[in-house]
Amino acid sequence: MLVDQTLEKLSAMKLHGMANYLRGWLEKAPDKDVSATDLVGLLADAEWMYRENKKLSARLQHAKLRQPACLEEIDYGHARGLTKAQVLELSTSKWVESRQNVLLTGPTGVGKSFLACALGQKACRDGYSVVYRRASRLFDELAQARADGTHLHVLKRLAKAQVLILDDFGLEPLGAAERKELLEVLEDRYGSGATVVTSQLDPKDWHAVIGEATLADAILDRLVHNAHRLKLAGDSIRKVDVNLTKGRKQAK
Repeated sequence: MLVDQTLEKLSAMKLHGMANYLRGWLEKAPDKDVSATDLVGLLADAEWMYRENKKLSARLQHAKLRQPACLEEIDYGHARGLTKAQVLELSTSKWVESRQNVLLTGPTGVGKSFLACALGQKACRDGYSVVYRRASRLFDELAQARADGTHLHVLKRLAKAQVLILDDFGLEPLGAAERKELLEVLEDRYGSGATVVTSQLDPKDWHAVIGEATLADAILDRLVHNAHRLKLAGDSIRKVDVNLTKGRKQAK
């Protein structure tokens, strides 16, 4: 049949969005009132959406976000100092376009990593490239890269990302090599990309974690300058959720 040949040709040309839409349209009772021009428009829209979704899937896969989070799922019912106005401002991803940083601080369990991943996911949806790393894993990766000769390649990949998420920074003091690695990463990204950092410590306490005063000043200058700072507070959300679950079971 002519239709089968058309579907084969669309697939051969890798126009899978068009092929899928046309196949589905034919399986239903085709709307005879749809003009040829309108049908072509619908096929073009289907192909465009297919390709955009494919690009988004690739960006999310490359980002390797710690958890599948999105801004629409944020629970404002927990008292932790996070407002809808703050999230709305960041949801536009203008901070990415302007190459601004986001610093998320507060005690463990208040949702810093979730919020960081949600910002990363929204940036992916808005067409930006994202890379997520826990701080300890990043330093391990860079140390291994130095050993196997791929250090420059890794640095270029980190510098190229439009958003770098550095999670759980400051859990333990940095060594001399780690201080230099962090400064090198941030120097490469300064003015060319946005960085998200989560930490249990306030930025004023990062000097002690970084260690060497001169390098600490240089690192903080590249992170804190022109940054959105969200300080979360309150009890651990995980602890609250566990208590609520226990309460429901006891009520039964």
